Amino acid sequence: MDRRLSRRTIMTGAAATAALGMTGCLQNPDPSGGGGGGGGEKYTPGDTPGNGSVSILGAFGGQEQEAFMASLEKFEADAKITINYTPDKDFTNTIQQRAGAGDAPDIALFPQPGGMFDLAGKGLITPIDAFLDYDALNSTLIPGFLDSARFEGRVYGAPMRMACKSLIWYPKKAYEKGGYSAEPATMQELTTITEKIKADGIAPWSDGWDDGQATGWVGTDWIEEFMLRVHGPVVYDDWTKHRIPFNAKEVVEVFDIVGELLKGKGNVLGGTDAIINTPFSEAPLPLFEDPTKAMLVRQGNFVTGFFPEDIQANMDDEVGVYAMPTWEGGFDGQPILGGGDLASLFTLNDDTVKVMEFLTSDAFGGEWAAAGGWLSPHRTFDQSLYSDSITRQVAEIASGAAVFRYDGSDLMPTAVGGGSFWTGMVQWLQGTKTSQEVCDEIEAGWPK
Repeated sequence: MDRRLSRRTIMTGAAATAALGMTGCLQNPDPSGGGGGGGGEKYTPGDTPGNGSVSILGAFGGQEQEAFMASLEKFEADAKITINYTPDKDFTNTIQQRAGAGDAPDIALFPQPGGMFDLAGKGLITPIDAFLDYDALNSTLIPGFLDSARFEGRVYGAPMRMACKSLIWYPKKAYEKGGYSAEPATMQELTTITEKIKADGIAPWSDGWDDGQATGWVGTDWIEEFMLRVHGPVVYDDWTKHRIPFNAKEVVEVFDIVGELLKGKGNVLGGTDAIINTPFSEAPLPLFEDPTKAMLVRQGNFVTGFFPEDIQANMDDEVGVYAMPTWEGGFDGQPILGGGDLASLFTLNDDTVKVMEFLTSDAFGGEWAAAGGWLSPHRTFDQSLYSDSITRQVAEIASGAAVFRYDGSDLMPTAVGGGSFWTGMVQWLQGTKTSQEVCDEIEAGWPK
């Protein structure tokens, strides 16, 4: 990446921080005003008794379901509430169909905000300020998390787990032997490190975008990461919500910056052809070959499940991780890009509120943390409950973030976030279209 880009004229950190502070004031404390959701009156405990049973619909099953239910056992016994959880691989469509037919579960766990916004707009979801202590909840969460669930001024879901994407992984032994810093303060400093790696005859980065019909989503993450770092969360929100066009100069600029990294000679193992043809799950493998073929891979916390089995068995000794650094001259703070399951309430009564209070608190998830594969969205969660030091490192990175933002493509209309953005990234990486051309085409196809 060219260090000359570090002094571009962009929103200053102070201005971005001030504007970000304004977004925190958008929550409407008056349940009768604003938004499109249901639950028009403030909930009062005792007014609407439950029947001792609460139904929950979510997208995850298998071992995740087992860990989820284990995390609820003590609560169920203490509260004398039976929780009936139903996993559905087609959750996105099922929740729309059931809610539209008047057969919604009491609580739904949305893996992306889009479907939740659709149902909130139809008045089918109760905004959380009607039954939760919004300020108390917001005070324990990673900053900005609740903004991901905001629709027309009110928040309709609260996170019960998170995914952290802004992570850079490296093979600890080879990386330390090479003497490379594991604490770059900025992306410009990381560029200096990658130049040293290249000088040592090793590719700095490994990357893979192949995922069948979903090929290209990894590329959208790169753009989102840099939009947050270069231009800050306010511009990021304007972009994902289409308050600025997809082909705004800020977006085109970020495409060009990312292009210097991914398309730069010798920066990525195998070049752009390898990126397109390598399954995203195989991108980390060259880091752990002997000798090491690449030193860095940028991917979310889930990527550890694709490491070689012998590496997974000894991750604390074999794997290193640090946060994707900030951009010098960009947003003044460490942003984190990620996702999470958002709990939303369809049925308002004493039992469902108790379950929502627990699910969305920092007391939930201890058993899931011990089982692995889960992160709490709360800064106040007891991190000693995580099963390994790598997970604790990731939790510390997320907890220390200045701001959290949801994956941008998940916030955009499906035709863009799961369509033209993906295909546009492939065309751009292959060089068949320029940054401006790709952004222009995505903007032209944005649903009216």
